[in-house]
Amino acid sequence: MTISFDEYVRYDGLGLAELVRRGEVQRQELLEVAIARADQTKGKLNAIVRRFDERARQKALQPLATEARFPGVPFLVKALFQDIAGLPSSYGSRALGKTASLASADVTRRWEAQGLLIFGMTNTPEFGAKNITEPLAHGPARNPWDLSRTPGGSSGGSAAAVAAGIVPMAGANDGGGSIRIPAAACGLFGLKAGRGRIPMGPYVGEGLNGSAVQGVVSRSVRDSAAMLDVLQGPEPHAPYYMPAPDRSYLDAIRQPPRRLKIGFSTISPIATPVHADAVAAVQDAAKLLDTLGHHVEEASPAIDGVQLAQDFLIPWFCFVAATVDGIRRNTDAARRDFEPDTLAMADVGRSVSATELLQAQARWQIYVQALAHFHAQYDLWLSPVLSEPALRIGQMATPPLLHAVNDLVNMIGLSGVLRKTSVFQENILKNLAWTPFTQLANITGRPAMSVPLYWNRQGLPLGVQFLGALNDEALLLQLAAELEQARPWFDRQPAI
Repeated sequence: MTISFDEYVRYDGLGLAELVRRGEVQRQELLEVAIARADQTKGKLNAIVRRFDERARQKALQPLATEARFPGVPFLVKALFQDIAGLPSSYGSRALGKTASLASADVTRRWEAQGLLIFGMTNTPEFGAKNITEPLAHGPARNPWDLSRTPGGSSGGSAAAVAAGIVPMAGANDGGGSIRIPAAACGLFGLKAGRGRIPMGPYVGEGLNGSAVQGVVSRSVRDSAAMLDVLQGPEPHAPYYMPAPDRSYLDAIRQPPRRLKIGFSTISPIATPVHADAVAAVQDAAKLLDTLGHHVEEASPAIDGVQLAQDFLIPWFCFVAATVDGIRRNTDAARRDFEPDTLAMADVGRSVSATELLQAQARWQIYVQALAHFHAQYDLWLSPVLSEPALRIGQMATPPLLHAVNDLVNMIGLSGVLRKTSVFQENILKNLAWTPFTQLANITGRPAMSVPLYWNRQGLPLGVQFLGALNDEALLLQLAAELEQARPWFDRQPAI
């Protein structure tokens, strides 16, 4: 059997793997379809920033373990914390991308052990520090549903590639919404697992103080469930891990969820505007849940969203500062090799005292307690993922004048003073206004997902978020599978 692209996109990852197991298609054939689609869409999407087709072709000829979950399924990894030994990874930065990685990330080792054929790395903002994917190093990734718009970030390249049918799923990670944001913008399913569920190693114990996790974006719930089965579990170098579930996640979704009590809200936690389409997406999901027998009512966790935003961003700025300083210390990279926005974040991060950083992180437990109180009354929290449909490319670009002001402020040593002004605080809220709902799950380490149930009148997808309690990955996946059956989305494809 020779498989065409039209046939290829009718299957999810598990479906393609079953074709290989039955001998109906060869691994090499699947890979060539994916490579051809990547070539066809390259100039339109800019989703993939590094290719290694020949390496994947050689992998497709090698013997494979009979128990491999995804034999021959084409796959892409994100160019951020998903390294492959011997290959460079840019992390979205002009300062990197030439030095080969010394070791593969835990997740990439597991993916290849399961038979996935990795043939490229996807576009991401510099160090994953934005909710859009427009790095100066590689140029903007574009949304297959509307090429003038962003696919979101920071896993924007991966989401664009999956939505365009290049691969049925792709590597992603989430430190502030970076799986759920692009999933919501591109009409995909995206699950952020809970803290400690998936190892981040070997060189990172816990990403961003435990707020960042590895994962995928996919077109089907069962692919994400099977992927969580593959990725969950300890490594000897991991600082901790969540106990394995009693049964596999793929097995769990064969059973519908119990009748759930779900609280929902469409109000931005930082009091910024929410578009009518985002409100409609949540209201539509609430109605669907009601028809499925779940109890849905308006309710929100009792959390100071503005304080949470600040407590989220202070460690982020410190992370960026440490990253920039570490690269400059260990390479010949100069200040000009980093993006102006990255430098601004790093400058602010350096102005944060150790006491301020520890106080911000200590307040994370306040949000954990508030969310635990909420989950004592409600099984899940439903909200928008995005406050409006996918933004236009360049809409979030910082004006050159502000870059000049930041350089001047840094030069005279006033970044710390600027950070405490109302202008700086307002700018923080402006930059989070598109995605004010996602950081809570990262700070608390709870699982959350974006489910593609809604498309607006312009044909743009707008996912909704469900936030679970501790160890609720199976419950989230069960509900997602029920919603997928009630409102199928798999066959909705952009006309790129």
